[in-house]
Order: sequence, then C-alpha cells, then structure tokens
Amino acid sequence: MKKQCIVCIALIALLSLVSLPLFSQGAAEAAKPAGPVTVELWYGAAITEAGPPPADWVGFQIIKDKLNIDLKLTALPSNESDQDVKVQAAAAANNLPDLFMVRRDVLTRLVPQGLIASVDDMYAKMPIRTKTHYDEVSRSHARFNGKTYGLADPGSIIKNEGLLVRKDWLDKLGLAVPTTTDELLEVMRAFTFKDPDGNGKNDTYGYGAFQEINNYEAWPGRRLEPIFGAFGVDGTWNMTTAGAGLNLLKPEFYDAMAYLKQMVDEGIIDPNWLAYKKDDFRAAWKQGRFGIMREQNAAFAAQSNYAPFDKNFPNGQWIVIDAPKGPKGKASIGPYTANFRIYAVSAKAEKEGKKDKIAELLEWMASDEGYYLLGWGVEGVNYTKDANGIPVAANLPDANLAFSAPGGQTVTQLRNMVFYNGDIELYARYPKYVTETSKKQMSALDVMREMQTKEWTAAIGSDTLPIPNADLKRFYEQGLSEFITGKRVLNKDNWNKWLDEFKKLGGQDWNDKGVAFAKENNLLN
Repeated sequence: MKKQCIVCIALIALLSLVSLPLFSQGAAEAAKPAGPVTVELWYGAAITEAGPPPADWVGFQIIKDKLNIDLKLTALPSNESDQDVKVQAAAAANNLPDLFMVRRDVLTRLVPQGLIASVDDMYAKMPIRTKTHYDEVSRSHARFNGKTYGLADPGSIIKNEGLLVRKDWLDKLGLAVPTTTDELLEVMRAFTFKDPDGNGKNDTYGYGAFQEINNYEAWPGRRLEPIFGAFGVDGTWNMTTAGAGLNLLKPEFYDAMAYLKQMVDEGIIDPNWLAYKKDDFRAAWKQGRFGIMREQNAAFAAQSNYAPFDKNFPNGQWIVIDAPKGPKGKASIGPYTANFRIYAVSAKAEKEGKKDKIAELLEWMASDEGYYLLGWGVEGVNYTKDANGIPVAANLPDANLAFSAPGGQTVTQLRNMVFYNGDIELYARYPKYVTETSKKQMSALDVMREMQTKEWTAAIGSDTLPIPNADLKRFYEQGLSEFITGKRVLNKDNWNKWLDEFKKLGGQDWNDKGVAFAKENNLLN
C-alpha cells in the first residue's frame, strides 16, 4: 500500500511538471494577444477625381478594434490599362497585395501562374455578403478549370451610359438633333467650325472621347461605340447565332473605320482623344471643348461632377439622344453585358494564413455597419436619413462633408466593395438637386433611366470569351490606330492585307475559339 502511494505521488508530480509548460503557454497567450493582422487592399476608387480615405478615417479604427485587422489601402490608377500594368508588375515581382481588384483579362494570366488563391471556401464564411453579392452567374465569371479565383462583385449598373449632345450649341446654330451618321457629321462640323460657344475662338470640336478598352469593347473602345454601333459592329464580338465572331472580321467594320477616319481627317473629333486619360476627358467636356460624347450618367449628372460645367456654362445644356442610324439602319449606344468587379486574394496571402481574416473583413463590409459606413460615411457627419430611411445629404453641420460633396467623397471611396445596386443605393446615390449656379434641377437617376431606354446591343457573356495573347492584342490595337492616324493608308487593299496578317498571327484561331466557347456556353442569341 505504501509503495502504491509513493507511485501515485510520483505520477502526480510528473503530471504537474508535464502540464506546467502547457499551462504557462496558455497563460502567456492570454497575457499577450496576437497583434492585428495586416491586410493590404488595392481598391478601385469610387470617385477617381477624389482622394483616398484620410489617415484618420474612422473606418480604420473600427476595423482594427472589431476585426483585429490593420487595413492598408492603396487606390489603383483610374485608367484600366494603368491598373493592369500595376497589378501585373506586382505579380512579376511576386508581390501582389493580399486583396486586390483585377480585371478578368489579367486574372486569366495570373491564375495559371499560381499567384491567385481559390475563393470557393470563402462563400460559406460570408453568408450575408454571399446572399447579396454572389450568385451562380458571378461565381462562374471568375471560374477556371472548376475553381473560382475571384470574388465577382456586382459592378456598375448596365446601360448607364449614353450619347449626349450640347443642346445649347444646337440651338445657337439652328441645328436639329442628329438622327443619322450623315446628320451627325454635319453637327460635328458645325460644332468645330461655327463657333458654337460664341467666344470668337476656334477652340471647340464636334466629338470628344478617350481610349477606354476592355475585352468586350476592343479598340477604339467604349467612347466610340455609338459610331461603330451605327454600322452594326459595336463591341469586340458579335454574339448572335447568325453572325457569331469577331466584329473586326465583318465587312462593316471597315466602313466604321472609314467613318472614324473621316472624323479625324476633317478635324471634327478632339485630336487629344488618343492621348486623353479618363480624367482628362472629363475635364475637357466641363471646359466646353466638345459638344458630343458618350458619358456615364453619374459622371455627367451627379452634383459634384456637374458643378464645374454648371459654373463654367450656366446656360449650357446637355441632352441624351438616340444613337445615330447608319447606312443600313443600324444603331446602338454600344454592347452591354452583366458587369462584375473582381476582387482576388493572392496566393501569398493564403500562404500567410490571411484568407479567413479577409473573409471576415468582407463580411463586415456587408453588415449594416460596414455597408452604411463605406457607402455613405458617418451618420450625422456625411449623411442623414430621410423619412424613408434613405441616406441623404441634407441637414448636415458641414455641407462640404456630405457623401456627395468633394469633402465627403474621400470617405466613400470603398463603396464599390459594398454596393450591389440595391434599392437604398439607387435612391441615395442619385438624389435630385438644384445646381448652384444655373439653379437647374438635376437627377443622375433620371438621366440613367433615360439612357437605359436607348438602343443597346445585348452581348451577355462576351466579357468571358477568350482573349488574345499580348502580341496579337498589340498588333490588333496598333494596326487600327495606324489606319486612323494615317501611318497606314486606309483603303480596301491595305485593309484586307492587314486582316490576312492578323488572321495568320492568330486572329482566326482567336475568332474560332471564341465562337466555340460561346456555343458551348449557350451565350449566343
């Protein structure tokens, strides 16, 4: 018995010694909690002209206190091509941020390199966000070989751009709204050569644009789609069963190129359109440089965006018009597809164990607290709620801090990460207002509704079709640019020779693969 007691005492002592380090380890963890996890986020700014959230933005502290996340923000360039360059440069250096916005074109190149983490396991960890942001269509948008490599959030509202013309210039020159490409030429000439603003200077042009290119709106891009739509070749792809394929290969594309070349040769399109960035273009129309453009509803009519034009031209007036009809009666503002804004998680972040924290961050953004804070700012400072509970920019101590004013726009730069085009957003995003100088009543929502009534080309899924390799893309864009700028003579013989070369370099294969993909995925209409 005595021997058994001795053994028991020895075992207890041994267990005490064994358990001591474990207990000590647990006590040490409790006494010294892990510091915040740094999450580096490269975001697409909601208002490209406004600055980033200030260093003392209340959101940083809330996210740190509630999520134990030290959020580091970097705004991507406003120009999509520049965004691509920045992301691809970081990828080449294996230094992608933890979470970043990326265009699908670039994502298709990064996934095979093993630089992107799959996000399939994140949906279940974000029940609120998944319910409002991600359906099967959005998941398939960034799916490669059965796995999803990007969180495809709802993007901009479809068909929210339109062709606008300076009605005050039309009235001054006694011109009617152009309805055909021939009439459009006449108006562009008058706007260029007949001093529509009456300042006695030869400083205006008919049409204004800049190169805004994506995988379904190839060169010359979105801003000139109403021109190419008049010839039935707007957008990169023809998504009809009867005519599926690259629009570039259609005979009508040459006709559209000839029309654009005429605009350039006559000097009736702002010659800076090849050099303008988005912000340059928007500064130009606010300065009265041209009288016809394709513009987005809020970029045109939102209070802070319209204010400079209102101040410069109190009697100025833009109106939304129908797309002009071409020789065969075709007309379109441009192609439209289901828009998504993709955020990807880097493989590096996954290896560092940050993916769950990123899911926490995104889920918090979708909560009521995150949704209103990122969408409109701080209640009572950046917004108040009206009788219907809609955020409005009224009854604030400092009107400049309203979410729709320059001083308040900086704290809503991440709103694209929380908005999903819900009812609250539409009512709040586009409130009616009276302009400060001319006292006109404006509504970006009314403008958008009118834009959506115009003729558009359905091209759903065209943004998911194969993309050309970098060499072929360069040949495509450079060749068309050279025809328009005169480095190559635009005639049928030269055009056909160039097309033959394009096909040999991979253009025919690109076309065939695109058509096959569209058929396999039931994208043709």
